[in-house]
Amino acid sequence: MNSRLRMAAILGMIAVILGALGSHALKERLGADALASFEVGVRYQMIHALMILAIEGISQLSEQSKRIVSRFVLIGVIAFSGSIYLLSTREITGLEVSFLGPITPIGGLFLISAWGYLIFKSITYSPR
Repeated sequence: MNSRLRMAAILGMIAVILGALGSHALKERLGADALASFEVGVRYQMIHALMILAIEGISQLSEQSKRIVSRFVLIGVIAFSGSIYLLSTREITGLEVSFLGPITPIGGLFLISAWGYLIFKSITYSPR
């Protein structure tokens, strides 16, 4: 199994685990806004795990392009979803993580960049 498939599987598995955690254990312990934020992190993580799986099936993308997209996604998920997880659970963890606030949009920019790179490659693609 290649590293992107492994990455997608790990991100997807963690998203399911955290989704279940949010639905069951955190539902009673977090406020509505914090829980909604947590769920956004899970949703974006799962969508982007599926994106990595999808790019594996695009034969028009070079290996290098697939690597670039998957790296943008991994950095984006860690920064975007990861910071959301920590920020939204700080009332129960007691961790002072407010410094992560600016990291969330940076993670979002990496996720946007992954999609933008795919758009660019689709526009500039020419079969040989």
